[in-house]
Formats: sequence, structure tokens, C-alpha cells
Amino acid sequence: MSFGDSKAIVSNQPGIHENLADIVNKHLSHTSKKPFQQHTLDAFAEIDAKVKAFDGEVILDSCCGVGQSTRILAKNNPGALVIGVDKSAHRIERNVEDLWQADNYHLIRADLNDFYRLVTKAQWQVAKHYILYPNPWPKAKHVQRRWHGTAVFPDIINIGEQIILRSNWRLYLEEFLFAAEIAGKSGDISEVTDIEPLTPFEAKYRASGQQCWQLSI
Repeated sequence: MSFGDSKAIVSNQPGIHENLADIVNKHLSHTSKKPFQQHTLDAFAEIDAKVKAFDGEVILDSCCGVGQSTRILAKNNPGALVIGVDKSAHRIERNVEDLWQADNYHLIRADLNDFYRLVTKAQWQVAKHYILYPNPWPKAKHVQRRWHGTAVFPDIINIGEQIILRSNWRLYLEEFLFAAEIAGKSGDISEVTDIEPLTPFEAKYRASGQQCWQLSI
């Protein structure tokens, strides 16, 4: 059960960050040289073998948390291989209701800052790439902690024939779309009207009376 106790996003930033274009252009022109963490290399090697052996649609569910969204996506796309990735072993090892059980998904503990670059190097053909309810980092000074402000954004924006983000903070999606357009992509933002919430966050936001938004690129 979800209770309506989620606070609305409060930010000192009234619109798209004034430095975002410079930040995005810098990252688009420089390849990240950050060393890969070994636990992510190991996790990627294992799932990469499964992806290469699979003859079908691949769906990536980034920041999957407890994996509820991964299981729902797997249930709704029975012919696809759905891969949920989260940095927290505690989250992905938590049990969820049997309602979302399926046998065509994998939950991976990895640092997405490394995982995304490994996906790019391996040239995965991802059909859909979900980033559902990312940490908004709403303070203006934290813009470079948002996915579209990080050094790995050039990899993120090129993973998936379609990229789907959801948030209860529309400005986050507006910024991501702004960054995507700099990278030559296009998209649109719409209200989330699905009956079935994809994540626990979405269920809580709805129960709190907050509007949820989706960006499709």
C-alpha cells in the first residue's frame, strides 16, 4: 500500500539551469576517462554474455531500485530481455509481490556511470531505455549530479531507440530534453496516465496528489 506522504519538489531554480548548455557541450566534446570499478566490470561481463546470446528485444531499466519496474516491464514484454540496474545491492535484493514475477529479466548491481560506458563499447542494441524517477538533485548548485549534467550523458543519450524518463518534477524532464536536443535528439513531455504505477515512487506521488510526467525521446 502506498501512502500520500511524498513532499513536492522544492527548488531554488525557476527554469532550465543557466549553465546547462555549456555543461552538456563540454561533456559531448570530451570522452570520460574515469577508471571502471571492478564490481561493475564483473557484473557487466556476466550480463553482456546473456545479451549477446539473446535473439530479441533488449530493454534497459536504469536506477531500477527494488526492481518493481523491471518485473512489470518483463511481464508486459514477454518476448524481451529486460535488464534492471541499480547501484544498491540492498535495494535489488529486496522481495516484491509475486504479481511482478517473470523469468525474462535480470537485476544487476552496478555503477551506471561505468555501466553506460560499457554498454556503448559493447554496442548493445537497446530497444527501450527507461530512467524512472531519477534523483532530482533540485538545488541549482547540484545540476551536474543530474543525469543530463554528468560526464556520462553522451552515452546515456545514445542508448536505446527510445528513451523514457518519468518524474514528478517537470523541470527535470525539461532540462533532459533541452540537453537531448543539443545532442541532436527530439522528444516530448506528457502526463502519466497509466493505471498501473511502474515504481513505488510513482505510486507514492499519485497518492500524494502529485502529477507525474513522462519524457519520451
